[in-house]
Amino acid sequence: MMIIQVRFLPDDITIEAQPGEPMLEVAKRAGISIPTGCLMGSCHACEVELEDGTPICACISAIPPGSQSITISLYTDLGW
Repeated sequence: MMIIQVRFLPDDITIEAQPGEPMLEVAKRAGISIPTGCLMGSCHACEVELEDGTPICACISAIPPGSQSITISLYTDLGW
């Protein structure tokens, strides 16, 4: 079973997760709250950025396979 180190910024919290595990569940287990709206990826309230700058909706995303670690940057949208 592969384990991936998931690092959440700006809090710099790292937690272990499995590929395919829902991103919101991993964040919750790490004590991190990612705001949500529609839970379908339409409203972008849960948008986070991967380390390469790619924006994704955490509510419909899972921890991707293929690497030993991933960094997820949270940011606050003052509109939410």
